[in-house]
Amino acid sequence: MDKVIDAPAERTGFGPVLRAEWTKFRTVRGWVIGMALAPLVTVGLGHLVSSGMVCSQAGHACSVPLGPGGEPVTDSFYLVHRPLAAGGSITVRVTALTGGGQAAGGLQPWSKAGIIMTASTRVGAAYAAMMVTGDHGVRMQDDYTQDVAGLPGAVGPLSPRWLRLTRSGDTVTGYDSADGSHWSRVGTAQLAGLPATVQAGLFAASPPAVDAGPARHATAATPAIVTVDHVAAAGTRPGGAWAGIRIGAASGPALAGPGSFRESGGTFTVSGSGDIAPAVSGQDGAAPVAWTLAGGFAGLIAMTVVAAMFVTAEYRHRLIRTTLAASPRRGQVLAAKAIVIGAVGFAAGLAGAAVAVPLGERALREHGNFIAGVTAPTEMRVVLGTAALFAVTAVLALALGTVLQDSTGAVTAVVAGIVLPYLLAAALPVLPAAAADWLLRVTPAAGFAIQGTSVRYPQVSATYLPFFGYYPLAPWAGFAVLCAWTAAALALAAFLLHRRDA
Repeated sequence: MDKVIDAPAERTGFGPVLRAEWTKFRTVRGWVIGMALAPLVTVGLGHLVSSGMVCSQAGHACSVPLGPGGEPVTDSFYLVHRPLAAGGSITVRVTALTGGGQAAGGLQPWSKAGIIMTASTRVGAAYAAMMVTGDHGVRMQDDYTQDVAGLPGAVGPLSPRWLRLTRSGDTVTGYDSADGSHWSRVGTAQLAGLPATVQAGLFAASPPAVDAGPARHATAATPAIVTVDHVAAAGTRPGGAWAGIRIGAASGPALAGPGSFRESGGTFTVSGSGDIAPAVSGQDGAAPVAWTLAGGFAGLIAMTVVAAMFVTAEYRHRLIRTTLAASPRRGQVLAAKAIVIGAVGFAAGLAGAAVAVPLGERALREHGNFIAGVTAPTEMRVVLGTAALFAVTAVLALALGTVLQDSTGAVTAVVAGIVLPYLLAAALPVLPAAAADWLLRVTPAAGFAIQGTSVRYPQVSATYLPFFGYYPLAPWAGFAVLCAWTAAALALAAFLLHRRDA
């Protein structure tokens, strides 16, 4: 009986297989050049887009108001105010909120009006407000980003809303009531550093109408008109007259009007447009970091071609038989190829993003743009996440190349699953918002969410597109969708590689 002698471990282990696949990759000049092209395209196209974003207002660089926390904001409304002491309060009854007519866009869902306490009439000042809205009931909002719901339903003569704000030092508390007798606390705001005397009174604001098309552009000014009576202000200066003032000028396409007020027999009518809200990246004068990575999808295409050819070239030249004869454990071969192409893709993505982001930010600033600030950890997540996006996409292309045994088919599948949905939903918005959001939730293109830096606030009606840094899924949730598709493709590739002849 012949004795079977096991091959040495170094010849049958995973290490030699991995080294062999790495040697294959680095010795094919076309693959190396193609992979090097991916970061170059990412940087070059990203810089081109960033350099083309020229922002100017009357010949000067764009300026964006900053809120109490340093965040970019839109602060534009009409205010009817009096000075208010530290222990004061203001109470009103709102009997009507209407829009400026269909020609002006009508009443918008987030048209808002009511009472407000603000540190000053300076744009970006700290504030707290109780308000009625066009379609979201009573709300308490403060410092631009905070929003708490109160009584639901629309306001009208038969369904008035009573609103109250009370101040105690830096603490402002909001209340609402349907009858003026039974009050409910809506929320409390801590406004650090409020001066001893603040400005308090009535306000009205309304964001512009937004068309229903895929691009969702602002189309027209939409003044809100509010009717208020039973105005009671405790802590104001005795005999002080109400004064009306237009606060700020909303940046971007806010299309805000001047506003006005009148008083008759204790009833106030206040009209105003604009908004008191966080600035929307890409539209309110704040340039998103996402613009610096606009070349990423082109870099992915270049890398995908190389990743697919890394396996399909062996099928085309009938070298796959030799590879599998030298390494009979087919799963090891596929795993080694995935590790090599994933590592190379990660390096390419990291090189591209690490250069594209700071270079693009500098170009944006040079062309008058204010960049919506992100924290250092967020920017690091964007850079490393882009590298991971490249890596996983490379593995996906490899898996599809193994399944289809054809580089053209594999590249087409990756482009259809990742690049095309991104282009349709972001760079060339031609789909309705719901369809675009669906594509970026269920297709591999969800992985681009790892580059998202902008916050979508539900209390702000605006255009939210991936090109502006907004995605329907959280960064890591979107990336997980891409990973799930890649894992499924790898599993199918492994199954077929074992079942089919080489």
